[in-house]
Amino acid sequence: MQLPREVLIGRNVAPLVGNTLIRLGIRGRALIVTGPEVEHIALSTVLDSLSKEQFASKTVVVGSATTEQVSQVENSIRDFEPDIVLGVGGGKDIDVAKLSSMRSSRPFLSVPTAASHDGIASGLVSMKGLDRPYSYVAHSPIAVVADTSIIAQSPYRLIASGCGDVLAKYTAVRDWKLAHRIKNEYYGDYAAELAMMSARLVMKNANNIRLLSESGVRTLVEALISCGVAMSIAGTSRPCSGAEHLFSHCLTMTVPEPALHGEQCGVGTIL
Repeated sequence: MQLPREVLIGRNVAPLVGNTLIRLGIRGRALIVTGPEVEHIALSTVLDSLSKEQFASKTVVVGSATTEQVSQVENSIRDFEPDIVLGVGGGKDIDVAKLSSMRSSRPFLSVPTAASHDGIASGLVSMKGLDRPYSYVAHSPIAVVADTSIIAQSPYRLIASGCGDVLAKYTAVRDWKLAHRIKNEYYGDYAAELAMMSARLVMKNANNIRLLSESGVRTLVEALISCGVAMSIAGTSRPCSGAEHLFSHCLTMTVPEPALHGEQCGVGTIL
C-alpha cells in the first residue's frame, strides 16, 4: 500500500509546502506542474514557500491531462533533475505531475486548488490523447497540502463535481460486491467501508458544503482524500469507480462538450 506520509488540511496551509518538504527530508530542487488558470491563485504562495526553504524551483504549465503533456514534463524533469515534483492545481495538473514523476522515479507532492475529484491523494490517473481516455497506475503523493481558503474560492461547479465523485461510491461499492459474488473478484471490507464513510459524510454535510463554509469544504476535501486512500488500500479503483464512472467516460467520449467528471459521475450514480 502506498499512502501519503503527511496530510495538511486547513486555512492558509499553502505557505507550509516548503516546510513540509524539509520535514520529510527533501531538499534541493522542486519542479512545479500547474495550469494556466491556477498560476494567479496559488503558484506565487508555493514559490515563496519553496524559496524560504532555499529550494531552486522551476514551473511547467500544462493545458490538459494528455500523454503528450506527460512526455513534456518528463523532458523537463530530465533537464532540471528535481528532487521533488509538485502538482499545484486541479485534477489535470495533479494527474500530469503524478504520472510524470512516477515515470521519472521522483517523489510527488499534491497541492490541490480545487476539490473536484478524488485524484488528490490516489495513485491512479486518467489520461487523454489516445483513442479514448485511459486510466494509469502511478504512485500516491508523499504528502498532500490542501488549503481550504483557496479551495473554497474555486468555482461552485468544481465543489459540486467533487461531491458527485464522492457520492459515486454508493454504486461503486455495490458494483464491487457484485463482481465479488459473480466473478469471485477480490473484495476488501475495509477499503469499501472507508469509501462509503466518505459518501455518507458528504451527504450528511451537504448543506454546509453548499454554503462553502470552512467546515463543509474541509469535510469534502477529507472525503476525497479518504477515497484516494481507499483505492491505495484496495490496490484498485474498485471502491471508488463503478458503472457510474463508465457512464461519465462514455459521455466524455461521445458528446461535443462534456460536463465535469464528477458532475457526470453524480448523474450516473442517480441513474
